[in-house]
Order: sequence, then structure tokens, then C-alpha cells
Amino acid sequence: MANKCLQYAALTIAVIGAVNWGLIGFFNLNLVAFLFGSMSWLSRIVYGLVGLCGLYLLSFYPLIDQDSAEV
Repeated sequence: MANKCLQYAALTIAVIGAVNWGLIGFFNLNLVAFLFGSMSWLSRIVYGLVGLCGLYLLSFYPLIDQDSAEV
């Protein structure tokens, strides 16, 4: 149960980071900086969490082959 919650939390935070990067790329709008201030301690925490979640999600790549082999 806890592992599944960690996976959902990591995926949600990574999606938030991806949406933020999309807004930066398409509209030059950094939503994190807009909401929390440019490089404030809170925005640095958000950026750090997005980075950590991205690194954690790298461990899901080996699972892709496992899931497709079961079908």
C-alpha cells in the first residue's frame, strides 16, 4: 500500500513538473515562480521534489518489459 502511494505521489509531482515545463516552453510562464516567488525557499522545495520524483521514476523503466511480457 505504501509503495503504491509513493508511486502515485511521485507520478503526480512529476506531472506537475512536466506541466510547468510545458507552460515555460509555450507561454514563457513559470507557474512555480508565479505562485511561490522566484527561487524562494518554497519554490526550491517544489523544484527539488520534482527532481527527486523524476529520479525515482527512472526505476520504473525495467518494469515496462515485465508488464508487456505478462500480456
